[in-house]
Amino acid sequence: MLDRFREIEARMGAAADGAEIVRLSKEHAELKPVADAVLTLEKARAEQPELEEMAAAGDPEMASLARDELDALKARLPALEHEVALLLAPKDKDEHASAILEVRAGTGGDEAALFAGDLFRMYQRYAQNRGWKVEVDSVSEGEMGGYKEIIASISGDGVFGRLKFESGVHRVQRVPDTEAQGRIHTSAATVAVLPEVEDVEIEIRDQDIRIDTYRSSGAGGQHVNKTDSAVRITHMPSGIVVTSSEKSQHQNRARAMKVLKARLYEQQREALDSARAENRKSQVGSGDRSERIRTYNFPQGRVTDHRINLTLYNLPKVMEGEALDDVIDPLIAEDQAARLAALEDEFG
Repeated sequence: MLDRFREIEARMGAAADGAEIVRLSKEHAELKPVADAVLTLEKARAEQPELEEMAAAGDPEMASLARDELDALKARLPALEHEVALLLAPKDKDEHASAILEVRAGTGGDEAALFAGDLFRMYQRYAQNRGWKVEVDSVSEGEMGGYKEIIASISGDGVFGRLKFESGVHRVQRVPDTEAQGRIHTSAATVAVLPEVEDVEIEIRDQDIRIDTYRSSGAGGQHVNKTDSAVRITHMPSGIVVTSSEKSQHQNRARAMKVLKARLYEQQREALDSARAENRKSQVGSGDRSERIRTYNFPQGRVTDHRINLTLYNLPKVMEGEALDDVIDPLIAEDQAARLAALEDEFG
């Protein structure tokens, strides 16, 4: 990888084609953290024999200083080696991609729709805190508030890498606003996070899709569409149906195609993950939409991620998006540990 990094740096200086410069710049940015970490490790390892020689020298004062530096270096080396190992471990090639977020109400009726709305706002605030852009592609509101379904695009560097473990069933335990007796109800919502794909990655043939336009429903008044601007696209080979119901038919068609490509791409990813799962057990996030991954218990202020047995008592801040990293970071760390284990299995 270090050789490849140096080759790219040399080619960037000589490249004249704009497309090639963009491609090389992207690969350079991806490899630079690896190259920097490897060079730091190599430099540290090169210092060790020099310090050992100085520590054995006749000058007591010089030898004492060298031994102190040698001890500090030996303490640093495992961390440097671990950092390089993490960077060299197998990676999700969509780690830096933008993402499409889908949140749907599950069991629980109106309360499930309200919870779906709470989840979407949590991700929306989290995205805003990280400087990501959120655009709603499609929405179906619940009768009492919240959402039956909402689909949004989240744009930025590393969105999918941060949010990919959010896919699954999220369960809530709380007293609904509509509950007069004060009884705790359990409801659920499903979350799907899909990497946003480039046009070159998924080919959709015109003969494989059917595009219908229809008049989207609304709450009444001036916001009801009076033209057939909503778009429904059906991908006949897979049976996938996507819709977009904003005001512009042209924008709706583009947004629906984007979501369709993401879902088809996710099918490919799931097939590949299933094949890999036969060889090694996935530690975190199989992406199974039916898997209950997290419980939000409002009476106790508790959030529990069942995949890694993590329980936190900062539910209000998690729901505000402020402390969502307290859940996401341990999931990423667990996944990194699994990738390191796979690397050790492969190379010993």
